[in-house]
Order: sequence, then C-alpha cells, then structure tokens
Amino acid sequence: MKIPLRFVLVTILLAASAVRYEVASQQSKIRDYRAANEHRILEEFVTLLSIPNVASDHVNIRRNAALIIEMMRRRGLEPRLLEAGNSTVPPAIYGEWKVPGATRTIILYAHYDGQPTDPKQWVGTMPWQPTLRSASLEAGGTILSLPKSGEKIDPEWRLYARSASDDKAGVMAILTAVEALKAQGMSPTSNVKFFFEGEEEAGSSHLGNIIRGHQKLLEADAWLICDGPVHQSGLKQVVFGVRGDTNVDLTVYGARRPLHSGHYGNWSPNPALTLAKLLSSMKDEAGRVTIAGWYDDVAPLGETERRAIEEAPQYDNEIKTQLGLARTENAGKSLLELINEPSLNINGMSSGDVGALARNVIPTTASAVLDLRLVKGNDYQRQVDRLIAHIRKQGFHVIDHDPTDQERLTNPLIAKVVHREGGYNAERTRMDLPLALSVIAAVQATSAKPIVKLPTSGGSLPLSIITSNLRTVTMTVPIANYDNNQHAENENIRLQNLWDGIETMAALMTMR
Repeated sequence: MKIPLRFVLVTILLAASAVRYEVASQQSKIRDYRAANEHRILEEFVTLLSIPNVASDHVNIRRNAALIIEMMRRRGLEPRLLEAGNSTVPPAIYGEWKVPGATRTIILYAHYDGQPTDPKQWVGTMPWQPTLRSASLEAGGTILSLPKSGEKIDPEWRLYARSASDDKAGVMAILTAVEALKAQGMSPTSNVKFFFEGEEEAGSSHLGNIIRGHQKLLEADAWLICDGPVHQSGLKQVVFGVRGDTNVDLTVYGARRPLHSGHYGNWSPNPALTLAKLLSSMKDEAGRVTIAGWYDDVAPLGETERRAIEEAPQYDNEIKTQLGLARTENAGKSLLELINEPSLNINGMSSGDVGALARNVIPTTASAVLDLRLVKGNDYQRQVDRLIAHIRKQGFHVIDHDPTDQERLTNPLIAKVVHREGGYNAERTRMDLPLALSVIAAVQATSAKPIVKLPTSGGSLPLSIITSNLRTVTMTVPIANYDNNQHAENENIRLQNLWDGIETMAALMTMR
C-alpha cells in the first residue's frame, strides 16, 4: 500500500517535535540540578583551582591529578592514570562511562595544567588563591566572600585564579555534567571516555607517547575538546580546527661583559638594538611576515569554511574599541580571516633593565621568545627551518649554544636559536561530516541564539598529535568568556559561562 506523502511529512514533523521536546526537557533538568547545587559546585571548583598546576611542578601536578581522580571516582567513572613511563612527566587521567547498546564512542578532552605566571602581576589576589569578584576587574568588580549555602549567586560574578578558564573550567564542566546526568537518571547516547591532559600548556611533548602506549583504550569516533573561549559576541561556538604551535628562543650577543654606555657607546654594538633590527626584518609595516616561504604551503579553505567565516558575527570594531586599538595589522582582513593564516609573534623580550633598575650600561645579550602559529598545510619544523634561514640571510652566524671566544672573535653577528621542546601541526576537521552535524545540533539545542561555526580557532591545541596516532576526528567546543585573560595575569571565568558549559557538555554526551 502506498503511504500518502502528506502522512509521511506529518510523521517526520511529529518525530522532530518530539525530539526537540525531549532535548528541551533534558536541558531543563540539567539546569535545575545545577541551580540546586551551585554552592557545592563552586566549592569543589575552588578546591581544584587552589592547587598550583604548572606542568614542571612535579609535586603539585601530581596533587592535581590525585584530586581529579577522586572527583571522577565519586562520579563512578573508573579513573586511572595514563603514564608516559617517566614519573616526572605529568600523567593523563582516563575514565569512562559505557552505555549498553551504544554504537558510537566519543572522548571528552580537557587539560588540567596551566601557564606559568608572576604573582606580582595579579591585582588583589594570587594565582592559586581563587577570588570571587562582583564583575571583571576592568568593569570595577569588587572582591566578594564565597557565598554561604542559601545565599544568592550572581551568574555575572567572576572567579579569578590561574586556570579558572584555561582549562580547569573544562574539567569542572565535564565532570559536573556527568554528575547532573546521573542524578537526573539520564544516560549518554554514546560510550563516553574522558581524557584530561597534564602538560598541554608545556607543549604536549609526551602526549604522543601516552596515546601510543594506550592506543586501544583511546579509540573513539571523535575527540571533543572543551578548551578556549566562546565567540567575542558571547555566542556559543563549535570550532573544527586549531592552529599548530611551536616556540623558539632567540639570543644575540654583544661584549662579553656589560660596558659603561658613556665610555663605550657608539663603539661597542648594543645587542638590544641588534635584536630589534633582526626582529623588525621579520615583518613588514602592514604586519605581513616577510620570511621566505612562510605562507607557501597553506592549505586553502573550502567553500563551507569560507561561508562559515562570512556568516559569523563580524566583531572587529567592537573588539578594537574594548582593547583601545586604533589600528590592526593586515588591514583589510578580519580577525576571523587572519587566524586562518600562519603568524609570528614575539612573546617577550629581555635586555638590560628598565624602570628603577635602569643603568647606563650596554648589556651583554638580548633575548626574545618567538611564538610560531601554524595552519593546515604548514609543518612546524619546516617553519622553524625557514626562520633560521631568514636569520642567516640577515648576516648572522646561527648556533644552538652560547658562543665560544673564537666564535665571538670571528663572527660579527651571532644568534643562538633554540627550538623549544614540543610543538605540533595544525588540524582541521570537515564541517559537513555527519558527526560534525550532530555536534552542531547538540550545542545549538542549548542556546536560543544561533551558534557560531568556525573552521579554525586562533589558539592551539595538540589535535594533530591525536589524529596522527589515532583514526579519529577532533572538534572543539569552548565554554569560557572571551575576556578571560587566559595565559596572562588575572585569569578568570564568568560564572554563567561555567553554568552554560555544564549544559553544553551534557548535551554532547546525549547528542543524537
């Protein structure tokens, strides 16, 4: 018997309506659970943020891992440490929630280590002493006591601490989503595995070893990454790629000892000026990198990716106003366009002293740390080789050690170039894959406003290490407020972003 088309269409619409109702009901239950448990969630998060978490701090990084293991154990996730074979390497933390009959497996990733920081640069607080403020520092937020049970929690409050946003917020959102789902009697639609890395901010140099040592355990249809900020407009977003990253230490040399600038100025070369000239040769006035071959192997964006950039909110003027910028580099191109190109950044420079410690001397050295961001098609080692070739082209004798006396006397210009440990290439997943569409739909279900879909984020994550060792795809679903000061002093998380993140992670675990 032939079924009328009208009947088929009505059936499809009713089914879609039922799915939307089920999703809305689920989100409501997750929100209700979070609202009823905000004080306890905040207290647990403060405890986690109170432990210093620089990857090189072996004792404290293990304390972090031990606490997260306990948090996962309380949630029934059967946690265990995944070691790289060396006790000084931060372990990854693994757990799982298996679902009978599930035909898909996802891994939720976040990292629990954070960037090094100078406590003296923090305002009114210390990096690992979580402090609540009524608003952001820039908006005049005042310090608050942690609310007692029964006291109202304002979702606009900010929690200040190292890794409050990057990326212990990801760990907290994922684990709280698990807790909320279980408390409300809901199960994931996929088998869910959990992977929390302990050296992402140190370059993930041992991540490949950990994955290769536990390859079967870490198989999954997709790795979903909870890291980074939402769009500058405040809209939620799904990001399908990240830049690669690697770092280089650069040092140039002057005289063997510091010299009085009156006695030797105009005669002994000043390494600070030498370094400034070398660095200025690497970019033109517009901000374009001038190193030969820098853009040659960039893989072009496809039509879907270009359309996604065009459809995303164009927010450059608002950001310029917020940041006090009268100009930007590469004028004529938007921020979203430029993060899909490789970049060269100076992380910091050092030579002599300034301020109250300034003295009339010619310093002996000048140093800079360079940050090389890569896009799909670049190879990080090849970019470093291009950088070194450029330095040589400027007349420098390039070495990887402090110069000997003979090297000093025979080479007018010397540059020590050290490629730091770690580094990885960019990664990008197709935006039209069925699983990608499921992720988009799941995140969209948690927001009344359209979400942003981006081919690449400006930041970097070790996703190419994951995909080069496992047959899988990666997508990033960030939750932090875009003005979170990640990697800098006064890092913070807006509480509403944490609350929204819990709902988003629950939606990913139960996506269709």
